[in-house]
Amino acid sequence: MTFPSPRKHEKPDSSTAVDGITIDCAIFGFNKANLEVLLVQHAEGESIGKWGLLGGYLKKDESADAAAQRIVYELTTLDNIYLEQLKAFTDPNRVSERRVVTIGYYTLVNREDYNIKASLTVIEAKWYKINEIPNLIFDHNEILDFSLMQLRNRVRQAPIGFNLLPEKFTLLQLMHLYEEILGIELDKSNFRRKILHMKLLVALDEKQQDVSHRAAKLYKFDPDIYKKLTEKGFNFEF
Repeated sequence: MTFPSPRKHEKPDSSTAVDGITIDCAIFGFNKANLEVLLVQHAEGESIGKWGLLGGYLKKDESADAAAQRIVYELTTLDNIYLEQLKAFTDPNRVSERRVVTIGYYTLVNREDYNIKASLTVIEAKWYKINEIPNLIFDHNEILDFSLMQLRNRVRQAPIGFNLLPEKFTLLQLMHLYEEILGIELDKSNFRRKILHMKLLVALDEKQQDVSHRAAKLYKFDPDIYKKLTEKGFNFEF
């Protein structure tokens, strides 16, 4: 699949864009097994042939949040998704020969939920596993690392990303989601004890079907507790 090239480090159209301010978005995706990030290989400009995050210039008539939503939609057709602002990346040497400040955003989506529109203006777009990221343009590796750190902090404080699971799931599936996002191996008994103590899950009188191993008990989320923890947060340490 392909997407439009941001061309964000070429000189912008001064009539519409703010010179020297850009937006970069780390789009994390979960495909039932692995945590990945969406990268594009640029087809134009000084970064031609190189990989980077999705980005573009801030327009004069829009806020940074609106620009992030627009850029993500233009590049992926992902519309009205949750985007969290990270911070401004202001190293004066982050882009050679020009002073460019970028504002970082990130999001986490289920890849299978969206039909991403293709474009012919980039060489390639690809989902990369987190442990297989190539060298990216400018300081995009730094932005990606910061985004991943923020994502890992958030899943310890709110049940974001839980909607990536099926409606009915096993504790092992839930634990694997945490392991993929956090990049660590969890102790099964400790995870089970802590997650059940939160009262977030409802145990169902059902087990897995059509599996070659011993069928595990199924759970679903308690919608009221889920909403409460999303709004107020929690401290889920392992």
